[in-house]
Amino acid sequence: MSGLKTSRTADVQVRNRGQVPDGADVYAQGKMLAVIGHVRGPVLTVRVKLTQAVNTSANRPATAQAVVDVNGRMVRAHVAANSMFEAVDLLQERLAARLNRPRRYAAGGPHRNGTPSRTSRDGAGHDHRPHRHHVPAEERRIVRHKSFSLVHQTPEDAVIDLEAMDHDFWLFTDLASGRDSVVYRDIRTGRHRMASLGLLGQEREVDGLLGVSTVPVPTSSVTEAVSRLHLTGLPFIFFNDTATGRGCVLYHRYDGHYGLITPSR
Repeated sequence: MSGLKTSRTADVQVRNRGQVPDGADVYAQGKMLAVIGHVRGPVLTVRVKLTQAVNTSANRPATAQAVVDVNGRMVRAHVAANSMFEAVDLLQERLAARLNRPRRYAAGGPHRNGTPSRTSRDGAGHDHRPHRHHVPAEERRIVRHKSFSLVHQTPEDAVIDLEAMDHDFWLFTDLASGRDSVVYRDIRTGRHRMASLGLLGQEREVDGLLGVSTVPVPTSSVTEAVSRLHLTGLPFIFFNDTATGRGCVLYHRYDGHYGLITPSR
């Protein structure tokens, strides 16, 4: 692991996985320093992970991801490319776009007919997100389980955090209803939507930014959620856990296995 201090007290840490080309870590440090040099507010840390797939014939085998702590606000980007240096360039582009995005969406912001333009927002665009590795269903396991206290926030702020962290979903507690909820991008339309353990109505749609799901959230065990995720082929499942009565998310990881997110009590 390597680090580099700047006058902005940022600590840029680069971690390599696999046969990352020589000099890629130093190249990534320079690109990240160039990005944070234009950020308003103190940048506390920058964590970068460069991963080179063992199978060099894989589609876009080089992936780069970064998490930047801007005075407690976390901003994340994750890209894939044919070469590691190309991936670092794309990472710089996407991260710069995310860091420069206003904290709140203004009226008439980066939406066209209520649908965000991912390419214009993120610079590098959706096409450069990593592909999920294929693992046969019978071999998939829950290899990561994260449990934490959910943020109490509005759906609009949840969407902002979803985009800032470059995730497919964002699990939170709805400030109005006090119920576990999730916001996500509809894979068919690209629009943001919300599902919740609480009762939702179309009145929750806000300025075309956020639609709501009126389909009841399934109540199931974790084992049943695994079966549902396999059968549907969806990127994740939001469900009401029968063991806890809380809203949980089971999702596909890029390594082909599953991850599970549960609220802490």
